[in-house]
Amino acid sequence: MTEMVFGAVPVRAGDPVLPRWWRTIDRWTLSCVLVLFGIGLLLGLASSPPLAARNGLEPFYYVQRQAFFGGIAIIAMFITSMLSPQLVRRLAVLGFMAAFVALILLPVFGTDYGKGAVRWYSLGFASVQPSEFLKPGFVVVAAWFMAASQELGGPPGKSYSFFLVIVIVGFLAMQPDFGQAALVLFAWGVMYFVAGAPILLLLVLAGMVVFAGMFFYATSEHFARRIDGFLSPDLDPRTQLGYATDAIREGGFFGVGVGEGQVKWSLPDAHTDFIIAVAAEEYGLICVLLIIALYTTIVVRSLMRLMKERDPFIRLAGTGLACIFGVQAMINMAVAVRLLPAKGMTLPFVSYGGSSVIASGIAVGMLLAFTRTRPQGEIGDILMRRGR
Repeated sequence: MTEMVFGAVPVRAGDPVLPRWWRTIDRWTLSCVLVLFGIGLLLGLASSPPLAARNGLEPFYYVQRQAFFGGIAIIAMFITSMLSPQLVRRLAVLGFMAAFVALILLPVFGTDYGKGAVRWYSLGFASVQPSEFLKPGFVVVAAWFMAASQELGGPPGKSYSFFLVIVIVGFLAMQPDFGQAALVLFAWGVMYFVAGAPILLLLVLAGMVVFAGMFFYATSEHFARRIDGFLSPDLDPRTQLGYATDAIREGGFFGVGVGEGQVKWSLPDAHTDFIIAVAAEEYGLICVLLIIALYTTIVVRSLMRLMKERDPFIRLAGTGLACIFGVQAMINMAVAVRLLPAKGMTLPFVSYGGSSVIASGIAVGMLLAFTRTRPQGEIGDILMRRGR
């Protein structure tokens, strides 16, 4: 009866898992992710040897670590993309709870590595940043709450999700990590809008964000310093933003040549937060446009497939994951060209960082699982039948 009503896609009897996964996965998105990871390794070869030399390490130490963590991320992405949406939700809830507890305990057991913000746990051989793993878990949990609120007699899920995002943003602001806090708040706002929030309420929330920004500007020296540096008409050429801006300008359309860039010798974060500056200097605007096109393809294709989805939970969770992925990339590149204040945010799959790349792999794996073609009717089919 369900197939007659919703026009389900037939499933081949005894179809093996891998052929079914390959037939239903968004191969364009998958390909774009793999190309981004390859570009990240290529840029790592260009940007990390100077840092390794300063730290007395082998020239390709950071590239080897990125390849190792990236391999884990790709495996996690493939495995997660093969799961059902229900299983993804269950695992995401468990992962979110673990990351949330780790976030709460950061002030006690965390470290700042001399950067002025307690965001990491030091494991000796590596470090873990809980907020990276918190983001995909939170998106799925918030989508679950919002979808449940749309059911007859359902709980006030939107209110639960609002309370949850306020708590998380509060803990992130305490680190302080205003970039991740803004990213989490943005993802929640997008999902809330898709779930049917009135525009007036969203405008009120936007006003509250502005008021919070003014409060932190007045009370947080770290936040005020970032904003003042961004608003200042004069850019100190000896700062990271100064070096990055000069590198992007020197690169032009086609770059100065492979290995000929100089910014990697001056920027301490050339392999992480400002890796796009290395790409612009050595490979030029053409490489930057390619990277932007890859991120755009992932986000747009995911949203287009989600528009046809009739399950509200899948639609909301997928939208949140796609937007948080794309906006993080946009923020990273915007900081490098001084369109936004410095936020210490990595470029997904391209920047160096174990927590970042593994969390990105899990998040994209969830997104691929939500955008797979499943044996169900699309929302367009249902609307057409109702209109007859």
